[in-house]
Amino acid sequence: MNKSNTQHSALGTQGSATDIAAFTARLSSYLKPEDTAQIEAAYHLSDSAHAGQFRKSGEPYISHPLAVAEILADWHLDAQTLMAALLHDVVEDTAITKKEIAERFGKAVAELVDGVSKLDKIEFQTEIHAQAENFRKMLLAMARDVRVILIKIADRLHNMRTLGAMAPEKRQRIANETLEIYAPIANRLGLNSVYDELEDLSFHHLYPNRFEVLAKAVKAARGNRREVVGKVLEAIEQKLKDCQIEATITGREKHLYSIYKKMQGKSLTFSEVFDIYGFRVIVKDVPTCYLTLGSLHQLYKPIPGKFKDYIAIPKANGYQSLHTTLFGPFGTPIEIQIRSQDMHKIAEAGVASHWLYKSGDTEINEMQQKTHQWLQSLLEIQSESGDATEFLEHIKVDLFPDEVYVFTPKGKIMALPRGATGVDFAYAVHTDVGNRCVAVKIDQELMPLRTELKNGDQVEIVTAAHAKPNPTWLSYVITGKARSHIRHFLKTMQYDESATLGERLLNQALRALGTDSKEITEAQWEKLLNENTGKNRLEILADIGLGKRLNIVVAHQLLAVTETTEERKHVPMGPITIRGTEGMAVQYARCCRPIPGDPIIGFINKGQGLVIHTHDCPVIAKNRADTDKLLDVEWDPEAPKKAFDVNIKLIVANQRGVLAQVAAAIADAGSNIDNVSMEEEDGSAYTTMNFTLQVENRIHLANVMRSLRKIMEVVRITRVKGVVDRRHG
Repeated sequence: MNKSNTQHSALGTQGSATDIAAFTARLSSYLKPEDTAQIEAAYHLSDSAHAGQFRKSGEPYISHPLAVAEILADWHLDAQTLMAALLHDVVEDTAITKKEIAERFGKAVAELVDGVSKLDKIEFQTEIHAQAENFRKMLLAMARDVRVILIKIADRLHNMRTLGAMAPEKRQRIANETLEIYAPIANRLGLNSVYDELEDLSFHHLYPNRFEVLAKAVKAARGNRREVVGKVLEAIEQKLKDCQIEATITGREKHLYSIYKKMQGKSLTFSEVFDIYGFRVIVKDVPTCYLTLGSLHQLYKPIPGKFKDYIAIPKANGYQSLHTTLFGPFGTPIEIQIRSQDMHKIAEAGVASHWLYKSGDTEINEMQQKTHQWLQSLLEIQSESGDATEFLEHIKVDLFPDEVYVFTPKGKIMALPRGATGVDFAYAVHTDVGNRCVAVKIDQELMPLRTELKNGDQVEIVTAAHAKPNPTWLSYVITGKARSHIRHFLKTMQYDESATLGERLLNQALRALGTDSKEITEAQWEKLLNENTGKNRLEILADIGLGKRLNIVVAHQLLAVTETTEERKHVPMGPITIRGTEGMAVQYARCCRPIPGDPIIGFINKGQGLVIHTHDCPVIAKNRADTDKLLDVEWDPEAPKKAFDVNIKLIVANQRGVLAQVAAAIADAGSNIDNVSMEEEDGSAYTTMNFTLQVENRIHLANVMRSLRKIMEVVRITRVKGVVDRRHG
């Protein structure tokens, strides 16, 4: 907070009686007298609690919570919110507890204060993690009660207005945080004017010189364009009067940061940004919006591709308007927004319009419903995110939507961030649809799942009962919901598969100690779990499978090596059989690409689990001394057939059509080409071809190589081991 704990004089309540009297007088216009009395009591408690605390500017600290409450009063928020705003820093900065607030002002107020308070009392490893944890707490509290974030945004708005008193480094950090998190949340909740102000204030503190230069340029342009603006305003008023349309018309200047973003994004100079000035036309209802649009298109010609209908398809935050850009006098582009009075209320107050206008407006109810859905998705993402920083990463994605609107087969409109793919759409429909999707139909045409969606696409997801998320999806999905669900599924799948492998490894170690796994009693497991507090049996087994624990060590712990267990007959540890169906718990080294039939060895890699190498792999040669991590493994001859990657190198005569012959021979031998690359020296009579093929075993590979040797142009063919191929490095 923008404050100092310096003890000045015994100030505290002096000069504040006038402030609170003026504030409560404003509240009487929409709150009951008993509510106003409670708010006054909250003010006095906060004032006495913060006595002796001062802001960096030198003002008594109470000026800050009062200013926050005044911002919220402008949005006509309820008494509980205003009390929480006045008390929002007392738990964090004074001796007053959440319990005391609950006793004096009710549980709801205490919960709001708790939701806004930071987690300063908890130790964190890094400042980034602390910040992420604070946001997680705030966003989850907001999911339960949106008033938490409204208080937080008002708090941030006042802090940004008074940021000049802070040290330059802290100003930069707070401004950056505001631009990354708070401004987008304000936008997501439909608080448009707050969003604009937060962006401009952040811009001012992050780039003070650029801000000043741009502000001067806009001021100068305002004077230069006054004549054009006056002429356009007059012409619009006259045209609407002739068409008997009643309207309120106002000039609207774009805020500085949006002009700066446009200059940056399109590499424009200021003189090339024409639409810094626009007009807003407010009419009585929806039909009149469209009548107004038609009239203005008769007055000035519309610029093709510059019309957006946010009435038919509202933005995700409930915003509705018609946007059009026209060729004005002297060829100047003019941006015009047309909206009804109800739409204007929502555009200015956003989600706060629920308190500001207690009417049965369907627009407001629909906007609340969309906000509620978004808040619920936060809870969903939270439950599946590994830690606070991962959660924050997912949320940041959803806060910069730049939306694309697509249709479901039943005609329902869905808003997704620009760049969203078929997989993002599938998870937006339902988690189960996402987990089981195999293809996407866009406008009735089958397309790859990674296809980016465009405005107006009709999207249908094709699912299969046994399908499951693919790790490669993470490289192209962009919504937080899709990313968190995929990661959660993959982690769970790896955990289950690792636990199964861990059980096999433990049984092997127990057999080596002369014990059968069936002889291990519940009491022995209980003793082991007590020594590893917080772990259950499945977690211990998963740790073994992931290489975080050694199977032989856990076996000894279970047997609690005593004289009797020392006397047991130790037998050599038998090999683990590899079936190729172990999933993510067993990995095949890319350095040597082992396939069934190769002599193999296992290497326990902490965190990755069991990695299979060939016996002659150079990587294993370097790790021979690390015997604790090496494991005897063998292929299961009865295992179901599966495709394994293998690298081969061909030297071929540089003849036309040779690649086609090689590809045909590989296909005829029942193999699939996963990757191919060519190395050709200028003027050489020979070309080197590198293939990654999919084969079932060594016999299948031998058949493929035999087929290739029959091609006259093939000079030499070798299997490549110990070299990482270019694509899979």
